Amino acid sequence: MNNNATGWPASSEIFTSDYLMNNIGTPFAIGLAVGYFAKKMFLISLFLFGATIVVLFVSEHYGITEIHDINLQHAADSATHTVKESSDFLINRLSKITTKGVSAVGGFLVGFKIG
Repeated sequence: MNNNATGWPASSEIFTSDYLMNNIGTPFAIGLAVGYFAKKMFLISLFLFGATIVVLFVSEHYGITEIHDINLQHAADSATHTVKESSDFLINRLSKITTKGVSAVGGFLVGFKIG
């Protein structure tokens, strides 16, 4: 299958359905599924975080708890940092699926967009 010294297939072999499916189609579908799932989990987490904040505000209004703004900002910063680390991990992992990784990462970005 590798007809030249670079290890790449010959130009006539690039457009075969097996090559395209294994190196572009399947990694794109994997990235699409992961991106879609990541977006949905992000939205659910954001919803739960917002609901928790509203419950804390209501409990503060009724004198049950006391909330300091700096603690709330620290919690938001911590959550933002965790989301960034998770997305970096997913993109790095998806980029290892194929030799170039472009197809899987592209699928992830499309899946995250439509999710």
